[in-house]
Amino acid sequence: MNDSSRRTFLRGAGLLGAGAAVSALPALGAPAASAAFGRGPDTDDGRFTLAVLPDTQYLFDADRGDPAPLDATLRYVTGGDENIVFLAHLGDLTENGQPGEFDQISRSFQHLDRRRFPYSTLAGNHDIKSSTDDQRGRTPYLDAFGPQRQRGSRTFRGASPDGYNSHHVFRAGGREWLLLALDWRPSAGGLDWARSVLARNPRLPAILTIHELVWADEAGQAQFSEFGQKVWDELIAGNDQIFLTLNGHYWPPGRTVKRNNAGHDVHLHIANYQDRYYGGSAMIRLYRFDLARKVIDVRTVSPWLADQAPRLNELQRQEIERTGPADYFSLEIDFESRFAGFAPIPVPPARPAERQLIRGTVAYWRFEGRDGTPVDSVRDLSGRGNDLVRVTLPGSAPEALRFSGEFSARQPSRSSLRFDGGKKPARGGYLRTADSAPMNAETFARGYTVEAFVKLPEDFKDGKHSWAAIFGRQGSGGKAGKTGDDPGEPSATLSLSDGAAFQWAVFPVNQNGISTCWGHELALREWIHVAAVNDGRRTTLYVDGCPVLRNPKTPAAGIANPGGSWLIGAYAYDSIVEQAFHGWLGDVRVVGRALDPREFMLG
Repeated sequence: MNDSSRRTFLRGAGLLGAGAAVSALPALGAPAASAAFGRGPDTDDGRFTLAVLPDTQYLFDADRGDPAPLDATLRYVTGGDENIVFLAHLGDLTENGQPGEFDQISRSFQHLDRRRFPYSTLAGNHDIKSSTDDQRGRTPYLDAFGPQRQRGSRTFRGASPDGYNSHHVFRAGGREWLLLALDWRPSAGGLDWARSVLARNPRLPAILTIHELVWADEAGQAQFSEFGQKVWDELIAGNDQIFLTLNGHYWPPGRTVKRNNAGHDVHLHIANYQDRYYGGSAMIRLYRFDLARKVIDVRTVSPWLADQAPRLNELQRQEIERTGPADYFSLEIDFESRFAGFAPIPVPPARPAERQLIRGTVAYWRFEGRDGTPVDSVRDLSGRGNDLVRVTLPGSAPEALRFSGEFSARQPSRSSLRFDGGKKPARGGYLRTADSAPMNAETFARGYTVEAFVKLPEDFKDGKHSWAAIFGRQGSGGKAGKTGDDPGEPSATLSLSDGAAFQWAVFPVNQNGISTCWGHELALREWIHVAAVNDGRRTTLYVDGCPVLRNPKTPAAGIANPGGSWLIGAYAYDSIVEQAFHGWLGDVRVVGRALDPREFMLG
């Protein structure tokens, strides 16, 4: 990890100011303005953070501790800058499990209690008699952090009868998440209780916190302890909801990934810094979820040390943030796919075609047919008569263009077309408007919008499909009277480069050459919405509703008309079809005006 990336994170986390020095956090006891009482995290934001606090035992060790680091960390957690939705302590709150030690750390946690900030704790082996399991009875830990403390919590959902195991449900990213906090040694009854919690919440993704599960070698490679293997076998492996586990107890930090009985990944992490300077300086792990990016960015920082940065010596500065591969990393998780087995996202029903016939609609095609059957024709649902007929390239089978049951959940219809095209030689099938179709005469001089849903297969970049077109005009710029650039190029085409980037290339009515919008490289095997929008002066290409960079500023009005048909799924150079498209196409719509992105077919 280079210095610039570390500094970028610290600044984004509010730990670095605009200059080189680390900025001071608000003074203890004076919460930041964003942490005013009654204001909580944004639970609908797809970017949110789970804060994880490992062993704090040396900070609360009889008369040898210091609560200041933890106080600074808890103040930072409620500061509002990270959209932290929950704090989970991993056990060993204290060194000796004595009432006086719990009195001290209890006072620190009152900062969260007063703000009703949600958190969980669990007993580590230093908090209780380590030879006992969760049937040990009353202890100073239970007196200080038992279920009674959570009465005012908005996330607390209950505890096992003994009080040592608890579960919380917190809302983040627009959905609910389950967090289990299990004892140092959950008994058979404790594990059975945890299974019952999962059974009562069958659709919630679950995070397991426990004091001991895995340990790591010096390279950060984690493996189960003997007791951890038991917990895996009896609880984790058979419950697909558990996708992440967090434990302390051992050091150094580490991580690993195991496959559960359903064949899915479970990420197992150990975090513990009690062996570091000042008992770990109350370091926290920040698990920064980004549901849109399908990633969890993990960072490890000490807000207490960051607050003192101008006065720190070299040793202390090294502990502001941990940047080794076990402490500073990212997890790529396709949340929708990972949770599909127990919490599939419901697919909304098809939207009526009539609702897509907005003002100015010239043509609207949706490809509804039995999965796998060849396509003969497609009706224009706008009622304007721009129906499509099939053309099969020589030597190609009818199945090269067929209906498909695949679709984008955001498109209005619930089906698509599957094109199996290619070139050298040209093969596949495509659709074209009939010679008498009204839109064949259009030049769209006052503006237009062309939009479609596209999905590219994994083999799209094998060199056989570059410049495959999904929509365009038959007939070249030369036939429309244009002599600039290459007059043999189509008068209009929405194509894909060999790098799977969109290109909208058109001979405008008011230009002699080609006007081109370029997109960026696209992900394969994912549905994408594309739209080319012209307002009569300039054209903007949009991908998933967002404008791309390389849109020309030169005025370009309309589309030159060479007198040919419109094609879906074919590229025609100088009126010769070179290849058919390769991939899936969902709904396609053409509107005779510039649409605002809010008017796109995106659901």
